[in-house]
Amino acid sequence: MKKSDKKIENALIKILTTVCEPALDNVPGFVWLTHVVNYADVPNSLNVILVFKTIDDRAQAEKNQHDLQLIKETKKALSNINITLKNPQKQIKFDTEEACDLEHNGNWALRLS
Repeated sequence: MKKSDKKIENALIKILTTVCEPALDNVPGFVWLTHVVNYADVPNSLNVILVFKTIDDRAQAEKNQHDLQLIKETKKALSNINITLKNPQKQIKFDTEEACDLEHNGNWALRLS
């Protein structure tokens, strides 16, 4: 990883933590988030994945519009480091540990590739 890529990665981790930590306390069933990015094309390639424990937890979050709030908070956080997503509705995704277990035997690296 190039030095400039590492700088972007560190900034992403730091800013996404500001979304993750409050969500852990305020969104039932939310457990963690991650991201995938091609450093040569950050705004277009960045995907943020917000993970819930179960499929039902994710459905409840959508029912209670927590998903919309998480999208809004993620976009705002990223704007603080001058990243504007081209298509936030597709680049901010929701998933569940349960679905990963069922479909990819818990292998997140495979699931996110």
